[in-house]
Amino acid sequence: MRFAGYAAIFGRPDRGGDVIRPGAFATSLARGGSVPLLWQHAPARPIGRIDYLKEDKRGLRVIARLSDGAARFLVTRGYAGFAREEDVDLGATLRVGLVAAPKV
Repeated sequence: MRFAGYAAIFGRPDRGGDVIRPGAFATSLARGGSVPLLWQHAPARPIGRIDYLKEDKRGLRVIARLSDGAARFLVTRGYAGFAREEDVDLGATLRVGLVAAPKV
């Protein structure tokens, strides 16, 4: 199951009041390497892979793919329509709807 969304939105305070500005991820993205897609922020519990991760005008855009086992688990748990931010993590916070992702 592929999904797309934003791991961060620029210029909006998060629950803790932090505001992320454009360019905040530039250094990390330039280094390259993989970014884990995690279940409930647990590094030992990867649930898929990131296919695309890039800053755009709105924020940090992500397209990722859940592993088959993780997708089945989420569907049986009722998460097929929306992933809660505390359940899926990119090594930070992820707020996305589980939708068909555009081809990149």
